[in-house]
Amino acid sequence: MNKLRRLARPISYIVTVGVLALSVHLPAVHAAVIGTEAVVSAQQAEFDRTRVQSLLGRAEIKQQLLAAGVDPSQVSERVDALNDNEVHQLAAKIDQLPAGGDALGVLVFVFIVLLITDILGFTDVFPFVKKPVRR
Repeated sequence: MNKLRRLARPISYIVTVGVLALSVHLPAVHAAVIGTEAVVSAQQAEFDRTRVQSLLGRAEIKQQLLAAGVDPSQVSERVDALNDNEVHQLAAKIDQLPAGGDALGVLVFVFIVLLITDILGFTDVFPFVKKPVRR
């Protein structure tokens, strides 16, 4: 019994400190619903940023930058420093610039040229084209 009374005081101190530690008020975390526009704009900005970085990573672009005396790594750092709106404007401007064309356009052009030459009888590429009768 004496042993229990001797341990009661230190145990009561430990329990008191524990209860006080648990009762310390921590600030509440407030969560909010993120709108679809915020998610889409963040994804669009990331997509635009990677697209601009991939364009700057092309060999032809790097050669042109070096010819102009600009370090490509410095350009990459500056693109990373742009805010989302500026990156979107840059990507939109790149889309508006004329380009060399895409592979689909070239294939359609070659198909039409071969079709016309086949119709005129200069080539025999497509079996579905009726050949002109030669006299």
